[in-house]
Amino acid sequence: MLETILGSTNSERVLIFLIAREEGYAREIARFFDTTLAPIQQQLERLEFGGVLVSRSAGRTRLYSFNPRYPFLEELKALLNKALTFYPEELREDLVMNRR
Repeated sequence: MLETILGSTNSERVLIFLIAREEGYAREIARFFDTTLAPIQQQLERLEFGGVLVSRSAGRTRLYSFNPRYPFLEELKALLNKALTFYPEELREDLVMNRR
């Protein structure tokens, strides 16, 4: 849905996952969307380099979340939340349900 604006499907997947769950790691996102790990990692790194995301280490896992200092954070979150309302109900429920 937003891939034309964001540049790729995997970028949209990363951002939608994070807007729904607030934080996540690459393998978790790749598993959720049943995709390969490398493109998800590339998008996470690209978004972190651009200042949209920040990461922290939790043991051997790198957790990503939105950068609270990103100047367009509120507008980006509003766009992602709006896009999330157009996702199928079952996918939205799975995204919001955090099974950690």
